[in-house]
Amino acid sequence: MNRINQKLREDKKLLSIYFTAGYPNIDDTAKIIQDLEKSGVDMIEIGLPFSDPLADGPTIQDSSTQALKNGMTTNVLFDQLKAIRTSVNIPLIIMGYFNPIFQYGVEAFCKKCQEIGIDGLIIPDLPVDVYHEKYQDIFETYGLINVFLITPQTSDERIRYIDSISNGFIYMVSSASTTGAKSGFGEEQASYFERIGNMNLKNPQIVGFGISNNQTFTQATQYAKGAIIGSAFVKHIATDHGVKTIDNFISSVLNNG
Repeated sequence: MNRINQKLREDKKLLSIYFTAGYPNIDDTAKIIQDLEKSGVDMIEIGLPFSDPLADGPTIQDSSTQALKNGMTTNVLFDQLKAIRTSVNIPLIIMGYFNPIFQYGVEAFCKKCQEIGIDGLIIPDLPVDVYHEKYQDIFETYGLINVFLITPQTSDERIRYIDSISNGFIYMVSSASTTGAKSGFGEEQASYFERIGNMNLKNPQIVGFGISNNQTFTQATQYAKGAIIGSAFVKHIATDHGVKTIDNFISSVLNNG
């Protein structure tokens, strides 16, 4: 069974962390992954930097720009992760835009992911219809789960279509804006979380965008299986001792510290 599916079966609310590969320094990638697992994180999204990250807010855009300047590429990332499964057991997901994957070759990319132990992909600009018609068989051949995003504007019909071809979790974007940390969620977002929770979808939902601390993690997981923190964590590792104090950040999210 795919590690993502195994993790989703656990009787707990899941914390997934996003960070940009090759940031703040080119060689930080594997160490950050290892430290996140030791700190109690359930899943990790490894951002493959891209020059035109449309769905990302300024924090993650800046980290992508710096990672590219540092020399991060698809091949460098694969090389950094080639032995990651000797030290890390939790699910690993690569999140990136379709252009670099297409340039690499979709099947070659999926094959490489399988070889190094990647469990899934999140590709925000790959339309679900295109995936379903052209690429689903390839992803499934290499044991990869493709995770789709929904927003408050996504119709119920579209959500049910996404649910029908998904085999993992649905990434529930908390708002229609770009990524970024927020202090809390309003009534509109809370009702959106509840509405999706009441649809009884076959795939659990994990909330992303706007999660930054214990308060927003708790709010987001009231109706969902888990939550994803990206911008707030990227900001943390950008600080002077951020990469060395990952456990402090994760502890504050999980324990209201």
